[in-house]
This record gives sequence, structure tokens and C-alpha cells, in this order.
Amino acid sequence: MTAQTISPAPSLGTWVAFCGLCVGMFMAVLDVQVVAASLPDIRTALSIRPDQMSWIQTSYLIAEVVAIPLTGLLTHALGLRRLAVLSIATFTLTSIGCAMSGTFGALLFWRLLQGLAGGLLIPQVFTAGFVLFPSRGQALATTIAGVLAVLAPTIGPFVGGWITDSFTWPWLFLINVAPGIAAIAAVARFLPRQAAELPYLRTFDPLGFGLMVMALACLEIGLKEAPRAGWRSSAVLALMAASLGAGALFVLRTWRARQPIVDLRALTDRDFALGCLLSFILGVGLYGSIYLMPVFLAFVRNHSAFEIGQTMMVTGAAQLLMAPLAVLFERRASAPLLTALGFGVFAFGLALSAFQTRATDFDEMLLPQIVRGTAIMFCLLPPIRLALGHLSPEAVANASGLFNLLRNLGGAIGLALIDTVLYGRTPEIAERLAAALARGDATTAQRIGLPLDRFLAHVPGAPVEPHVLAYVQAAVRRQATVEAVNEAWMMVALLTLAGALAVLMHRPVRS
Repeated sequence: MTAQTISPAPSLGTWVAFCGLCVGMFMAVLDVQVVAASLPDIRTALSIRPDQMSWIQTSYLIAEVVAIPLTGLLTHALGLRRLAVLSIATFTLTSIGCAMSGTFGALLFWRLLQGLAGGLLIPQVFTAGFVLFPSRGQALATTIAGVLAVLAPTIGPFVGGWITDSFTWPWLFLINVAPGIAAIAAVARFLPRQAAELPYLRTFDPLGFGLMVMALACLEIGLKEAPRAGWRSSAVLALMAASLGAGALFVLRTWRARQPIVDLRALTDRDFALGCLLSFILGVGLYGSIYLMPVFLAFVRNHSAFEIGQTMMVTGAAQLLMAPLAVLFERRASAPLLTALGFGVFAFGLALSAFQTRATDFDEMLLPQIVRGTAIMFCLLPPIRLALGHLSPEAVANASGLFNLLRNLGGAIGLALIDTVLYGRTPEIAERLAAALARGDATTAQRIGLPLDRFLAHVPGAPVEPHVLAYVQAAVRRQATVEAVNEAWMMVALLTLAGALAVLMHRPVRS
């Protein structure tokens, strides 16, 4: 599609087509987080092991990471209109597949396909913003797309929690069907037609693509299996070695290719490389925080999906309120300064959640969420200018794809690292607490919520009644979960703080 075929004054049909693409992107972004508050309910319904629960989000994120680099190739080969119809239709059909899943394996299969379609939808909106509109229309179109991209993950947990409590969890996915059909009709009718260039598909590098998928899959599975099988187990070591080998071969192949799947050569620009590092770290913190809250609220506080969603809305509300100010500051202040400030405040908000107790609830979670919500926009907007602002227009398209890809990759790897902490440390902490109770440690008994008078009155060596033993075991597990969650919060906070320090130590290079 060339600039000559685009009307300088966008018609109503052009706006309808763009809105159809925006609906597709909104669904794709929403479906990352719409399941967040409902993960415990889905786990119960499908009999999923707790340490496998995050795969519902991770599988989707990994599939998006794989699909994003293919968007440019497929847009050239099929044209924007055909690709939009195909990806929205696939997303809608796979949403039905997710809703009809009766097993964990079936749900993962459909989530992978759904993530592939979603990964194609997100870049199309920003491509359309440049292709369909003249210079004035571009600003409005990209603003609309940006607001929707921020709004979707913000309201996702709340919407998902309400749907699960009011109906059932399959409706988390069935809500995509009607908007999907409407979006297909809009883009099929109003997007300009373009001749297919199928020979362009010959530039696809199947070996490079396969190496990328293998490296990501082995890394994710290895991180997931490590808490259960042990880091020194042969299976985990083999998976990590395979990931490292496939990753090294992928880098070598794409570095030398004329038309690589992912243009890693852009990382030779130090400012862009720093921006990509920050995008990765933001993915860890953003998706990690939205995963840790439901885990704590469900397994420690026993809240329903809707109650979890209500609690998590605080971060989204703060984020939306801060968005106009962030845009204002971003245009007037130094990008490195704002970036360092944003990541520093975000790290502080994450660290505030690392001191939770078994009694922590909405009131105690209020301030950390406000701090994080206030900081997120400063972690998102200034790094974009830092990474892409100095690049030529020809380089921005490929560079922006890699920049956004790394945020999703950070989220996927971050969730795996968090699971490693949660399900690796919880049994160790539980053993330590049980040993302290066996020694008669009153402080430990008080910390996990045992009635102190009964604990001190118990005669060492005397048999413990079954109902008392069950209560003690549940209290130990709950306290162990609290402490493991706190350790995960602190790990994510330290990683985010490293991002702030990296910006402060960085010296920009301009050609």
C-alpha cells in the first residue's frame, strides 16, 4: 500500500476500519490480563497444579513474542486487509476454543494459537495509523491506539473477576466473539484492497524461526520445571543447554541474514539497547506484579475473582489518572531523567509489597498500588523516546517491533522466575517453620497465627489431635506462601531498581 493510494482526508469508512483494528488490538491486549484475577478459579475447574497455573498467561505471552516479528513479513505478503481479517478471525475462533477447553492441555493449545493471532494484531494498529492517515490524523490515531493499549491491561483483572463471579470462567474468552465479528466486518468492508505479494514469503527464514521458538520454549519449560525437579536435575540442565545453544545459533544466523526475522543489529546502538533492556525489565515488573497479587489474595486471603479484580483496579486507576501528566512531562523533560525516576519509583512500589503479612488486604495494598500505578507511564513513554527518538524513519519500524517484543519476553521470563521462587522456596520455608514449632518457638507460633496459650500449654511429645494438626499444617503453608510471595516481590523490585541504575550510569551516544 503506497502513500499515493491514501486519501489526504480520511473518510468515515477509513475511521471505521481503523476502529475495527483497534477492537482487535484491545482484545489481544485485554486477554493477557483478563484471566489474572480468575487464575485460581480456572486452576480449580481444570485441576491444574499451582506451579503450572502461570502457564495460562505465559503461553499467551510467548506466542505473542513469536508472532510479533512475523507481522512485517505477512503484511508485505498478504496486505494489511487480508492479514487483519485473518488474524481477527483466528483470534475469535481460538477464543471459542479456549472457552470450550475441558483440560489444561487443551486450554494451553488454544491459548498458544490465540497468542499467535494476538501478536499479529497489536503491530497492525500502529502500522495502519501511519498508512491510513495524513500527518494530522496520525497524531489522533496513534493517541487512540495508545490509550486503548494502556486501558486494556488496566481494566483486565476487574472485568475478568466480574465475569467469573457473575457467570463462569469460559466467558472470559466468549466475550471476544461479538466484538471479533464486528471488527472482521469493519476491516473487510472498509480497509483498502491491496494486491498480494506472495513471493515475499520466500524471504521467511524457517531455520531462524525454529531456533527462536526452540530457545524460548526450552528456557520457559526449564524455568518452570526447576522448582519441582531441582536445578541440578538432568532434565533441567538439558533444557537450559538446549536453550543456550539454540539461542546462540539464532543470534549468529539472524546477525548475518539479509532479511532477519528479528534485526538484532539494531542493538549495536547503545541508546536503543538500553531502551530494549528497560522494556524487558518493565515486562518483568508489570506482568509479575499482576500475577503476584491474585496468588496472594486467593491462596492467603481466600478472596473471590471479583474481589481480587476490585483490589487490583487501584493500580489501573492510578495509571489512568497519571497518563495525561506523564505525556505532559514526557514532552518537556529529559527522557533519561524521567526514565530513571519512573523505574526508581516503580521499584519502590514493588518493594513496598515485599513486607506483607497473612492479614494484608485492600488497605495495606492501597499505597503500593498507587505508587506503582503512578510510575508505570514514566516507565513506558520516556524509554520509547530514549530508544527510538534518534533513529531514522526507515529504522524505526523494525526497531519498534524488537522493543515491544522484549517487553512481552520479559513478562514471560519474569513469570517463570517468580514461579521458581514461589514453588521452590515455599516448601523450604514451610520446613523451617515446622522445625521451629517442633522446638517450641512461641514467636513462630504467634507469627503464623496459632493461639499462643494453647501452643504453650501443649505437652512436648503428647499426641496432637487430627483437627489441630490439620489447622497447624494449613497455618504453616499459608505463612510459607506469604514469605515466598514477599521474596518474589523483592526479587522483582531489585531487578527494576537495576533498570533505574542502568539509566543513571548510561552516557548517550549520538551519531
